[in-house]
Amino acid sequence: MLPLAVALPFLQEVAVLLVASVGIAYLCYRIRIVPIVGFLLAGVIVGPGALGLVDDGDFVRQAAEVGVILLLFTIGVEFSLEKLARIGRAIFVGGGIQTLGTIALVAGLLLAFGIGVGEAIFTGMLVALSSTAIVLALLAERAETDSPTGRLTLAVLIFQDLAVVVMVLLVPILAGTGGSPLDVAWALGKAVLVVVFVLVGARRVIPWMLDRLAKTRRTELLLLAVVAVCFGTAWLTSLAGVSLALGAFLAGLVVSESRYAEAAVADILPLKTVFNAVFFVSIGMLLNVGFVVSNIPLVLAAVVGVFVIKAVLVGVAILALRWPMRTATAVALALAQVGEFSFVLVLEGQRFGLTPMGLGAAGEQTFVAATVVLMLATPWLLAAGPKLGERFGRRWPGAEPEAHQESVGLEDHTIVVGYGPAGQRLGRVLKNTGIPFVIVDLNPQNVEAAREAGMHALYGDVGRHHILEHAGVERAKVCVVAINDRTATERAVRLARYHNPTLQVIARSRFIADVEPLHEAGADVVVPEELETAVRLFSQVLGAYLIPPDEVQRQVSLVRSGDYEVLRGSIQEAHLMVLQGLDEDGLHTRAVAVREGAPAAGATLGDLALRRDHQLTVLAVRRGGQTIASPAGDFRVEAGDRLVLVGAATQFAACADLFRTPEPVG
Repeated sequence: MLPLAVALPFLQEVAVLLVASVGIAYLCYRIRIVPIVGFLLAGVIVGPGALGLVDDGDFVRQAAEVGVILLLFTIGVEFSLEKLARIGRAIFVGGGIQTLGTIALVAGLLLAFGIGVGEAIFTGMLVALSSTAIVLALLAERAETDSPTGRLTLAVLIFQDLAVVVMVLLVPILAGTGGSPLDVAWALGKAVLVVVFVLVGARRVIPWMLDRLAKTRRTELLLLAVVAVCFGTAWLTSLAGVSLALGAFLAGLVVSESRYAEAAVADILPLKTVFNAVFFVSIGMLLNVGFVVSNIPLVLAAVVGVFVIKAVLVGVAILALRWPMRTATAVALALAQVGEFSFVLVLEGQRFGLTPMGLGAAGEQTFVAATVVLMLATPWLLAAGPKLGERFGRRWPGAEPEAHQESVGLEDHTIVVGYGPAGQRLGRVLKNTGIPFVIVDLNPQNVEAAREAGMHALYGDVGRHHILEHAGVERAKVCVVAINDRTATERAVRLARYHNPTLQVIARSRFIADVEPLHEAGADVVVPEELETAVRLFSQVLGAYLIPPDEVQRQVSLVRSGDYEVLRGSIQEAHLMVLQGLDEDGLHTRAVAVREGAPAAGATLGDLALRRDHQLTVLAVRRGGQTIASPAGDFRVEAGDRLVLVGAATQFAACADLFRTPEPVG
């Protein structure tokens, strides 16, 4: 019979970690600070450098490894092999420039201060790595993993994780105690073979296995299988010297090929949350508060130095991939910290007598302090990236993307911004219906795919007037912005609206909260995926209960009119009144919104002289819920009105100043 009380050596550590994490995370929630910062602070407080409530550092570090594995595994499931293939160039070109450039720059600076070659390169390797766990957790929390910033950030992190394999093997060589280039090449070859095996071999086996287990309808079997794949793949890759985190990410990519993956992963999310909290607490525990207080100038110098070097090199790498300055700035700030795998290198260096900057214990403590401070700052840096990127982008826009073809000779056409899944579907519909359109995308592979499909396609940033000109924005009738980057979407909407006030702008957003800001930026219609998912769900439920289709559609319209305020009195309603009977399927008809501050607001139709000076005919005016057909010349236009006009595209371009608001454009 078991005794009533069983002594668990790590029970105190578990209790203290959980209680401190919950308390400080709740406090951070109340003062609107992201939970990751709370976990890091909890580690600082309970760690040996402050209150010393947790003594078993080995247990905490091992639990933290489990958290990293689960985090990277779930991110891999959400990413997919197809998306990984699309960022291959960014991985090796962008990641290579950042990692090798950082090592070279740091080593060069330390050599100038008299530090030995081995320790200079060793320190450069420590600085080159960023925090995969923290950055990807924050991107997932902000739903930006699949945005351009998220994809480029992931690409650089993947290269860094691959580089860890080589770095660990180089440590004894830098210390002059053994190893050879042949040993490095052999170990790297094994790592590549394991990665290929996982991505090719396991890809054929794992989805098949999960599908068979799912058909048993035993959720515990599917859960155990997914967990086994996660930890088994991580262990297998670790045997070849590949980091556990990268192995877990590869396992997630393999599992993503199964249609049952999401259901199984949902069951392990609570585990991921617990172990991730332990990971961030373990990082905070490394900070020695007493050392920081005693060496504030040295720690601040290290923090500033690492931040500047990382931000500059990451920015250079992204600019080298011909992304605009605003994207480069956002990625640079996201990766401007030092990563958790640098601690692995620090421990490896201790075995061979290598320390950061060659300063011994003081160098290690300075490095740890700078790392923890930058990790604490990462949530704010990541949030500030888009706004700061916009400012830098206006002053230093970076290399101008080439349009790769002459300006499109289209009129009354649709500009489709983004050739992802949504843009591809829209492109097929427009092509099949004969509506003229042009695709604009900043991903060269997407542009090439569109051209192979027989579509007009331009490579470039639609947030730049030069690219909008090539797309014929002044003669276009509709602009659809279907990209994942919320900041880029708002900028594209604002510029398109400014350069062509008669344009109908339709934007896609991920969340309902983005509808109003995009409407204020100039979008006529905003389609939030969050709401559309709910609409599809309840329409299917109503259909299952044999509710008549017209009633289902009425309920759908009620939901959209409630949450899509921008659709009330929409342009589409005005279009429906006038499209019938017009030549060329209504291509020359537009419903133009009159905004506050535009010259047309407050003027009569006679003052505007649209027919006399611009050969445009006013068919109707939509004001609130009222439609005024064939208004007279003394009709006074008000802000908020929508004028239904018919005429040639060149005439709409000529009258643009009448409807353009004076707001500045960055």
